[in-house]
Amino acid sequence: MKIHTGERPFTCHVCGMNFVYKSVLTKHMLVHVEEKLFECHQCEKSFSDGHKLKIHVRIHSGEKPFKCHECEKSFRSAGSLKAHMRTHSGVKLFACHLCEKRFAGPAPLQSHIRVHNGEKPFTCHECGKSFTEKVVLKVHMRIHTGEKPFTCDQCGKSFTCGGHLSRHRKIHTGEKPFTCDQCVKSFAHRSGLQRHMNIHENLPINGRLVDHKRTQSGERTFACHQCEKTFKTRAVLVKHMKTHAEEKPFKCHLCGKSFRCGSSLKSHMRTHTGEKPFTCHQCGKSFRNERNLETHMRLHTGENRVLLGQLRQHMRIHTGEQPFTCHKCGNSFTSKGNLENHMRIHKGEKLFICHQCEKCFSRTYALKIHLRTHTGKKPHACHECGKSFFDSTAFKNHSRIHTGQKPFACQNCEKSFTCSSTLKRHTSTHWRETIHVSSV
Repeated sequence: MKIHTGERPFTCHVCGMNFVYKSVLTKHMLVHVEEKLFECHQCEKSFSDGHKLKIHVRIHSGEKPFKCHECEKSFRSAGSLKAHMRTHSGVKLFACHLCEKRFAGPAPLQSHIRVHNGEKPFTCHECGKSFTEKVVLKVHMRIHTGEKPFTCDQCGKSFTCGGHLSRHRKIHTGEKPFTCDQCVKSFAHRSGLQRHMNIHENLPINGRLVDHKRTQSGERTFACHQCEKTFKTRAVLVKHMKTHAEEKPFKCHLCGKSFRCGSSLKSHMRTHTGEKPFTCHQCGKSFRNERNLETHMRLHTGENRVLLGQLRQHMRIHTGEQPFTCHKCGNSFTSKGNLENHMRIHKGEKLFICHQCEKCFSRTYALKIHLRTHTGKKPHACHECGKSFFDSTAFKNHSRIHTGQKPFACQNCEKSFTCSSTLKRHTSTHWRETIHVSSV
């Protein structure tokens, strides 16, 4: 009955560990005996009895003779297999006498009891941090040693423990096995599903329900006091505020661009190397970072309708389709938003004001570029000649001087140009020629 109640009346006077049976305590006492006669000839680790040495040697040989007939998983010892089998049967014989929570084996129960008594017997000799389980200490030690033995075979990224690798692999496979039974949304991890369920139950998860509702409504209540840009959640605003911080300690040695964090620099370096380690398993498209792959995967699942709309709008760049036409000047646009921005020109609306010189603009982007004339900031630098530009369009046009690319071709004489404005000026020469000929 002690097995079921969790009672452990036999205590080791050396380390304080408790045991159900006296015989197990007697066997345990050998751990504290200094003399360990059984030594591993591969790593020189010593053991107090031959059976433990036998099991230990299998770590080096890779031998796992005890196989589960349910899932074919293998183990080094019969005890480990026995404990594993309880995960299939669902039997949880070991109950906590403090909270009645049940466990499949004595080891998980013992670890759980430490949650109640606060005991953390496994201490890191490097930083002094303590843990309830030996295996957690083992994983923690890899932070100090830098060891990352679990490597992803697709992108080469390494991890300190197998669980993190398994979690990471789902990024490449796109696997989302945890599905919400209310809205059919799927998640790669159980924790993601659990957090999501609180939205349906109307539970505020540190304000996430409120943030979620803002995402649905499009409401943007968090404004940046420096550039007046607005955001749906405080977290995104906090992240945005870092763009105004001057300190950027991580610098690219190839182009000189600086970043606020190492991960941003790492992602940026791939623009130089062309590396795209994150591949979609459905269409084979590759990406430079995990977030872009995750966003892309929503196109296949249909999870993000907004994203699908953005894709359709983007595809019009390739097809040349411009379904939204201005009834005043006949100009056409790929999206309704672009047409609405254009209409402000005809209406004379200039809603965006520069707080330094009071100049007004019809679009936020135009104001953003204008502000750089005051700050002198030219974030777009040419890596060929070092020349810098206020906006990306001017930078792209300039880059074509080095590449020789001239994508804007005249339909009248087939002459080509590096930018659309030059083509526009050139086209007017044909128009003037036509006027001159007709007048003659």
